[in-house]
Amino acid sequence: MPKKVLFVATVVKTHIMQFHVPYLKMFQDMGWGTAVAAKNDYENPADCVIPFCDVYYDIPFQRIPWKKGNLRAYKMLKAIIEEGSYDLIHCHTPVGSIIARLAAIGARKRGTKVIYTAHGFHFFSGAPVQNWLLYFPMEWLCAFFTDVLITINREDYYRAKRLMHPKRLEYVPGVGIDTEKFCHSAENRLEKRRELGFEDDAFLMLTVAEMTKNKNHIMVLRAMEGLKSAPEFEKLHYLIVGRGEEWEHLKEAAQAMGIENHVHFLGYRSDVPELYGSADLFVFVPFREGLSVALMEAMGSGLPILCTKIRGNTDLIEDNVSGKFVENNPKALSAAIGSLWHDGEKREALGREAQRKIQDFSAENVHKRMKDIYLSL
Repeated sequence: MPKKVLFVATVVKTHIMQFHVPYLKMFQDMGWGTAVAAKNDYENPADCVIPFCDVYYDIPFQRIPWKKGNLRAYKMLKAIIEEGSYDLIHCHTPVGSIIARLAAIGARKRGTKVIYTAHGFHFFSGAPVQNWLLYFPMEWLCAFFTDVLITINREDYYRAKRLMHPKRLEYVPGVGIDTEKFCHSAENRLEKRRELGFEDDAFLMLTVAEMTKNKNHIMVLRAMEGLKSAPEFEKLHYLIVGRGEEWEHLKEAAQAMGIENHVHFLGYRSDVPELYGSADLFVFVPFREGLSVALMEAMGSGLPILCTKIRGNTDLIEDNVSGKFVENNPKALSAAIGSLWHDGEKREALGREAQRKIQDFSAENVHKRMKDIYLSL
């Protein structure tokens, strides 16, 4: 009888599809049966087709732990685990993983192994007190029901090592990116810039991130407002790729600041690799991260990085070597943008070192590491 694996996460489109399809393929190639339990978060539910997945369970997970719907999700998932006789359960996302580990307590006693990948604990250095009060006790408790706890950044690893008690703790450098996907030619760069409507000598800053308060796009807008009087400001443009609840607020803010012609809301894009290749600077100033895939992709494209010195970013960036850290305030960000804008040699050096550094986080390295962990169980 073939072995079976179950992947659990809060949502399909913005988690399973983004990070875990290669692992579903890996298991199928090894002859395992594969299943996914996650909420169908597609605008059109019929679009939810997961490659290399034999069985899909639509579970009504709620992102907020105390929502009533999560009790129903727990009951559904517990029944699926009890009936499915899975050899391995790999869970992700805070709510999905907490529910999955509680639902799998009985299955673990019968030999099922449970892995949890923490993509960024909600409790971190500088996190609000309520994050610690809400999430830390649950994560601490569930660690006792975890065979392998995987962290993707060093801060989380050392915190888990000090405060939690999983059966085993591992560090894996992110989810892995395809570094070959982000190689670009000068010809393609100019072609994409012209397609977007920019002159060859325009200075393009880029952020790829959902539009939430945490991602802090407003800080970049305020920094641009501070540069309005700079010479050649007409050549400075900020491209934002992503959607989210802050979309309208940011548009209104750009208009109120008088920079609406310099801020370009591109929404969801299927040509993100080409956008990296067309930009001059990647700006990324969130308050909290686990280990940003977008930041890793920008590094793989050879883009110079300007970012906040926070968890995850510090795993990737060495200040003034593979990127540049900036204080999270408009004045400091304006100064840093202005400095790199007019120093092409510095940008080239930062981008070159970023591209070298990111090889450690390649999909090839990460997938091999994960396969070793799976087989060790």
